[in-house]
Amino acid sequence: MGASLLRLHFHDCFVNGCDASVLLDDTTNFKGEKTAAPNANSLRGFEVIDTIKSQLESQCPGVVSCADILAVAARDSVVKLGGPTWTVQLGRRDATTASFDDAQSNLPSPFLDLSGLISAFSKKGFTAPEMVTLSGGHTIGQVKCSIIRPRIYNETNIDSNFAASIKKNCPSTGGDSNLSPLDQTTRVFDNTYFKDLVNKKGIMHSDQQLFNGGSTDSQVNTYSQNSAKFFFDFGSAMIKMGNLSPLTGSEGEIRTNCRKTN
Repeated sequence: MGASLLRLHFHDCFVNGCDASVLLDDTTNFKGEKTAAPNANSLRGFEVIDTIKSQLESQCPGVVSCADILAVAARDSVVKLGGPTWTVQLGRRDATTASFDDAQSNLPSPFLDLSGLISAFSKKGFTAPEMVTLSGGHTIGQVKCSIIRPRIYNETNIDSNFAASIKKNCPSTGGDSNLSPLDQTTRVFDNTYFKDLVNKKGIMHSDQQLFNGGSTDSQVNTYSQNSAKFFFDFGSAMIKMGNLSPLTGSEGEIRTNCRKTN
């Protein structure tokens, strides 16, 4: 579940800041972020967060926010899978609302070209190098066939043997939900993702865009040869992402149940 917990934190922070808005269930008079296109039938790990929250509430009720739980769970997942550690800043509070529309528009699409990726991250205050660093989160986790089909069947900047191997589990029609690994060592947080890009084995269109004759090629090359550099940069970029527009002081609340407002 580690990759999914890392993604939950990312999808939370990129939509109106790290405020646990992504965890709110829809109600009769409220449409949250869970059903937005980038999240629906895709985000998972909510039950893990619920379990953590219930244990915290029994130990120290009303103290630890759901937003902070997401930030710590993301870091601990990366560490557990062999990646770097970083100091998670704490004190975020939880939003009392969420935005379906912002989730639809603010989360970067896997079909973006390099310029679109740079722009999407720039809107959140990240440089192009930080975008490349954070994309390295794709060293863990899996992706649905429907997302990668156009790439493996139509694009030319892909290793042919690699494409053939992925097609076995991702037919040209059907099997939309079949999962393929995001890199060759999907359960290990390492720099294999960048090695794969150099070898034209990026599985999503947006991934291979980072190494496709453009401005970010040299950084991908560096990371492919220097995992320590990637690890250091990743920790720094995650701290920055975790600082996106937090609710502090008297803003928001400390939810008792992460799925609903108090």
